Amino acid sequence: MRPCILMRPFSPIRSRAAAVCSALWIVVVTPAAAQRAPDSTVHRWITERVSNGYATGIVVGRRDGGRDRIVAAGGTQRDGRPLSEETLFEIGSITKAFTTLVLADMVLKGEVALDDPVQRFLPAGVTMPSRNGKVITLLDLATATSGLPSLGSNMVPKDPRNPYADYTVQQLYDFLSSHTLRRDPGERYEYSNIGMGLLGHVLSLRAGKSWDVLVRERVLEPLDMRETFVTVPAALIGRIAVPHDADFEEASLWDLPTLAGAGALRSTTRDMLRFAEAVTHRDRGPLGKVIAFSIEPRRPTTIPGMRIALGWHVREANGRSIVWHNGGTAGFRTFFGFDPATGVHAMVWSNTANSVDDLGLHLIDSTVPRLRTPPRADVAVAAETLRGYVGSYPLVPGFAIAVTEEAGKLYAQATGQPRFRLWAESPTEFYLRVVPAKVRFAADSAGVMTLTLDQGGRQQRGRRQ
Repeated sequence: MRPCILMRPFSPIRSRAAAVCSALWIVVVTPAAAQRAPDSTVHRWITERVSNGYATGIVVGRRDGGRDRIVAAGGTQRDGRPLSEETLFEIGSITKAFTTLVLADMVLKGEVALDDPVQRFLPAGVTMPSRNGKVITLLDLATATSGLPSLGSNMVPKDPRNPYADYTVQQLYDFLSSHTLRRDPGERYEYSNIGMGLLGHVLSLRAGKSWDVLVRERVLEPLDMRETFVTVPAALIGRIAVPHDADFEEASLWDLPTLAGAGALRSTTRDMLRFAEAVTHRDRGPLGKVIAFSIEPRRPTTIPGMRIALGWHVREANGRSIVWHNGGTAGFRTFFGFDPATGVHAMVWSNTANSVDDLGLHLIDSTVPRLRTPPRADVAVAAETLRGYVGSYPLVPGFAIAVTEEAGKLYAQATGQPRFRLWAESPTEFYLRVVPAKVRFAADSAGVMTLTLDQGGRQQRGRRQ
């Protein structure tokens, strides 16, 4: 429900807790003839990522020539079988597209309106924040322009491995009633997990049904999606992929009882191909009008070439649009996108917390660069050397990278972001597995240790304080 961590001060979405991932970045390139990569090529790409230490497993789903095409590499399910089209993944923030489909359906049926104030649907005693006489509407929540932050300030999980599990409805209400907006509703795009979770909650209140039941009745059942769940049936638990964090250590599954609409769904590639069929053939599906309404761009974002529809992000480049969303939890990264004009689509599921967005976008539009993944070279570095790098390195005012050492391992934590391990390529050069970024340590002419961050073709340098 937020972007994969970018080690720089202006990450589009940040939160204090590990959160469902939704990395919003865009690459604009020179147009070229789009070509659909054959299955053998896709298999080579994902096998390379698994072999070279970027993922434990990946499944890619597409439809070409009227038939489903599924390619998998690496990874296992909980029952020990390899990943396949029937493997269940936490799809994270792709859930938001299902919440906004419920909203679109309710709008088209006259049950709610996009400009309805959220306050109208909340119980007495709960006060929605407002600013300068402007109130938060359902449209503001659906387009991440409500002014609400990514998460509530009172979200302090008892178990950081499952951070949403104990966040209650009362805590949500307490946060809303006490929060002061920093900007007017509708003024500016700011990705918000609590905002989309709140949207799912108020739609549930309006319908008089739980979000789980509501999304099943309004979306999953009409599209014949039988393998998409909030709570996976006991008989299918073994089909859940074994999740791994960015350091390839086994992670926990997540539960989102209060903020379900922001990221609670689990699904299979096979079931999401049914979803792809519905969104790319809107003229003949049971939810055609609902889907068309939901993918219409509504507001700008803070990212060049990107607008936001109801929940969906719309990338506009090279004379074409890609409607997409991604997601991530502690041990999964997912991508789903499609070209509404041509019907070309792709989905990429990984049971490792490293982004797969570049691959998903490339499969839809081959002019989008695909991340090259050379073999990882992990070098053993003495703990004494690592401790020599410990400290805080400001890169720009208000943004620093804190470096710590623990049990012979080096970690970096950017301001306002989670801590991630640094993996050594040499005694002075390190890389992150969670994003394509490198860190280099060196003493300057005055003998002060410096840190250089190399990410996205940009280098930033800070002296230790």
